[in-house]
Amino acid sequence: MELKLVPIKKPEDVNIIIGQAHFIKTVEDIHELMVTSIPDVTFGLAFCEASGARLVRTSGTDEQLIGIAQKNASAVGAGHAFYLVLKGSYPINILPRLKQVPEVVSIFCATANDVSIVVAQTRSGRAILGVVDGAPPLGVEDAREKKERVRFLRKIGYKL
Repeated sequence: MELKLVPIKKPEDVNIIIGQAHFIKTVEDIHELMVTSIPDVTFGLAFCEASGARLVRTSGTDEQLIGIAQKNASAVGAGHAFYLVLKGSYPINILPRLKQVPEVVSIFCATANDVSIVVAQTRSGRAILGVVDGAPPLGVEDAREKKERVRFLRKIGYKL
């Protein structure tokens, strides 16, 4: 077995959700979830088929985002992994419903940060072992920073 670190390539202004599912139906089900959950959603989706033709299957509402998802799916090359690239919306808006898609097995990350995928390469294929999401902490929040966090969540409308 060989370990590899594969950086995800994406613009800073997009979020990406990387997960694992188990069936080709995943592409259509996630597409339907997106367009029925968020009005005028902009997204790209890629899914690595693990048997049969073993193609990277794609869908979405934006060709650039579909291309970003497809290139990352191809670079990582782990079977049954999906890459959902969002612009103008946030993972928090769809994660609960995404986790309820029957084919979705797990979510590795949902982030706008720089992210890299830890991949195991074997003779039979590749597997995602985990992700490196963002950078390590620089300290612990103090009272002022805690107030700022609370204020920020209210400013963007996620708390009352």
